[in-house]
Parts: sequence; C-alpha cells; structure tokens
Amino acid sequence: QVQLVESGGGLVQAGGSLRLSCAASGTIFSISAINWYHQAPGKLRELVASITSGGSTNYVDSVKGRFTISRDNAKNTVFLQMNSLKPEETGVYSCSLQEVGKPVRYWGQGTQVTVSS
Repeated sequence: QVQLVESGGGLVQAGGSLRLSCAASGTIFSISAINWYHQAPGKLRELVASITSGGSTNYVDSVKGRFTISRDNAKNTVFLQMNSLKPEETGVYSCSLQEVGKPVRYWGQGTQVTVSS
C-alpha cells in the first residue's frame, strides 16, 4: 500500500516562493514517477510537473523556468520548488505516484496554496 502526503502549502504574496513536499510510504517510490498537479477553484486539475524514477523532468509551459521538481529517494520525497508565484496559481496542489507502464493509482490529499495579489 502506498500513501502520499503533501505539505508546504500556505499563503504567499505574488512573486513569492513556496516549496512543496510529497512524502511517500511503500517500497515502490524509487522506481516510480511522481506527478504534481494544480487545481484552481472551479477548474479541472492540471498536470504541472513530473519526474521519472531516473530523474528526468517535464513541466507545463506556464511554469518552465519558475518551478523545479526534484526527488530524494533516500527520503521517499519529491519536492516542487515554486518561484515567482502568480495569483492564478492559487489552488490545491496534489501529487500522484505512477508505476512504469501503469495508470496512476495513488494520490495524495493535496495542499492549499494561496497567492495574494
């Protein structure tokens, strides 16, 4: 069984930074990809960034150059460093774990990020 717990959300002014964490239990973390999502109020969840087990990363165009995803396999944790935050990036950020060749089956509960203008 895999459990994911996000933390690090909060209130920040536009232009500020936050570092989110996604901590995972279980033994498959190091061989799995981790995805970060953003769901703005009233909108669909959007994939923001992902990192493979080998450390390859992908980002949605809107966050390239501002967000950085990284992982620490020794701590079973993935981080999302978010810089130069914008008010429209307010919402719930959640992570998921995805095993190779399988659909996403494990989700965290999310952490709230509020960016004030």
